[in-house]
Amino acid sequence: MKRKGIILAGGSGTRLHPATLAISKQLLPVFDKPMIYYPLSTLMLAGIRDILIISTPQDTPRFEQLLGNGEKWGLNLQYAVQDSPDGLAQAFIIGERFIGDDLSALVLGDNVFYAPKAPACLPTTCRTRSATAWPKSNYTVTGLYFYDNQVAELAKSLKPSPRGELEITDLSRLYLEQSKPNVEIMGRCYAWLDTGTHESLLEAGQFIATLENRQGLKVACPGEIAFRQNWIEVARLEKLARPLAKNGYGQYLLRILKEKVY
Repeated sequence: MKRKGIILAGGSGTRLHPATLAISKQLLPVFDKPMIYYPLSTLMLAGIRDILIISTPQDTPRFEQLLGNGEKWGLNLQYAVQDSPDGLAQAFIIGERFIGDDLSALVLGDNVFYAPKAPACLPTTCRTRSATAWPKSNYTVTGLYFYDNQVAELAKSLKPSPRGELEITDLSRLYLEQSKPNVEIMGRCYAWLDTGTHESLLEAGQFIATLENRQGLKVACPGEIAFRQNWIEVARLEKLARPLAKNGYGQYLLRILKEKVY
């Protein structure tokens, strides 16, 4: 069964003020590319091509300007508005029609994943607990979730938490009660970075810069991923690269066409 993806790129980014007073945090750069390229690439590497981007009324047009309809990467990108940040689980209610009868995946727009294998193998959750409870283990929940096609109905059955939000932990708890969760633990060579603060945003950029400079390879490069997934052809990749030829990002795409870059 096909799986569709959702990127939740809303919120007000208060922890990043004043940098996010006039722009979505998911449009801020993480080293050499917009933050949203990272969750987008995570879904692409999982083989997901139908993706819904949920953002605020004021920021949705900016994402559309940046990403378009996804055709340039062999994707089908759609957009939806979240009028107010009422919890992560609300993403499935907003995206109910988009998901339809397909499987689903949700990735948070400010999460950066780096893994040696496809992110379909990344953990979705480790333990479910209240957002305000004291942690009972050393495990934490990452910002990447894979669900079945019943997720929207279950999300609609949730009641707001004391902080007034539809909690993703409550949604996961429903699956736990049905004995349906599939849990995987991040092992060595995995990296999960939250970019929601000034310090963590800087650290994420430094991490990506170190990887790219040492390896000579790009992390979260949608054009490269689409090309290697055989979603676009040589001519399309070259068309993507030419307008960017004056910087390292575009030069990297051109190098893919000329050399065996792995």
